[in-house]
Amino acid sequence: MTSLNQDAARAAKFVGLNADTITFHGGKPLNGRLLVRGAKNFVTKAMVASLLGDEPSVLRNVPDISDVRVVAGLLEVHGVKVERDVEGGELRLDPTNVKVAHMAEINAHAGSSRIPILFCGPLLHQLGEAFIPDLGGCRIGDRPIDFHLSALRSFGAVVDKLPEGIRLTAPNGLRGAKIRLDYPSVGATEQVLLTAVRAEGMTELTNAATEPEIMDLINVLQKMGAIISVDADRVIRIEGVSRLGGYDHFSLFDRNEAASWAAAALATRGEIFVEGATQSEMLTFLNVFRKAGGIFEIHRDGINFKHPGEDLKPVVIETDVHPGFMTDWQQPLVVALTQAPGVSIVHETVYEQRFGFTDALVKMGATIELHRECLGGQSCRFGQRNFVHSAVISGPTQMHGADIEVPDLRGGFSHLIAALMADGVSRVSNVGIIARGYENFLTKLRTLGAEFTVES
Repeated sequence: MTSLNQDAARAAKFVGLNADTITFHGGKPLNGRLLVRGAKNFVTKAMVASLLGDEPSVLRNVPDISDVRVVAGLLEVHGVKVERDVEGGELRLDPTNVKVAHMAEINAHAGSSRIPILFCGPLLHQLGEAFIPDLGGCRIGDRPIDFHLSALRSFGAVVDKLPEGIRLTAPNGLRGAKIRLDYPSVGATEQVLLTAVRAEGMTELTNAATEPEIMDLINVLQKMGAIISVDADRVIRIEGVSRLGGYDHFSLFDRNEAASWAAAALATRGEIFVEGATQSEMLTFLNVFRKAGGIFEIHRDGINFKHPGEDLKPVVIETDVHPGFMTDWQQPLVVALTQAPGVSIVHETVYEQRFGFTDALVKMGATIELHRECLGGQSCRFGQRNFVHSAVISGPTQMHGADIEVPDLRGGFSHLIAALMADGVSRVSNVGIIARGYENFLTKLRTLGAEFTVES
């Protein structure tokens, strides 16, 4: 079994899937209402933040996804008591007995997850040492940990690379630092925040990421007692404190999941009400959704997305860091754009290998050409590095069923959309990966009228 298959099977098992292949009968619109809970990209980081406190924390609006269970397992092997109300979406995290974990235990729970790197700062503060295994994650481009290690060294950590992983120590404690990011990376910003809040003195982070999930993490840290200011020029200043307490926090909704269901409504000529979604975090997506011909209605308790009932419109998209068009939004939307008459262009500037998922769409009948040049917008950091990072989608094309394999989280959900809109039968494997970030997605699909069978 390949690493990709193992990851998929692990994620599938977490959410009760006995098999990792689903047969879809496509060609029918998705219609109905569903609930989207807390953001994967925030909830897992807020769970790590609980390690910094001397008191228990409560996190609410937590989705039942495998990444949450992975982080819960990692916290538990480090001595954190985790109490979970799955139905109520609530976690209680008690770090008062935090301890060093063995590398084998970390590996057993982490798999290929990249989350252990974010444990380093909190564990260095609490225990004076931390261990991390080799890191994996979705295969969408180069996501090295070199910056994480460099930042931790800036705070005073000592990094020792061992055959089984990496050991970090802080013999003289951690101290504030001045750090500038070459690119406003979300993961790098999280690393600095989680390390700086209890480091002695002032930390200044320049060119930081400012995504809503980052701001909500700052909200959590401030509730715990941190002192953090955010300037309009992407500068975050953190004044270290000697101790932090716990928090009680309701997570912001998962805008990536909401956008995925919106794209599914558009692609299948359906209508989906996404309960829990709010307008401000999706402003950029909503503009592009409207330009593509989609219709949306803002309600007090969510957003209704629907197909216009007539031809979609081609669009030009350039992904970017917040407040730009999120890279996680483009993959599901590309499926819908295969049905827009004319030529759409997507220029990916965040990850250099995010178009691998289009191979399956072409197999199903889509007309998509990939290019190394920066198309449809400004030149980007990948333009001179020989990466395939622009896509030209010509439509409309008739999509037909096929046997396809999920490559990564967002690309995997895009494959589900393609299978549901295509004529005929599609057999989709490695679907367990989708459980990393989409809560109860099979139940939700059934509620929306999707026809499929799960192999047993």
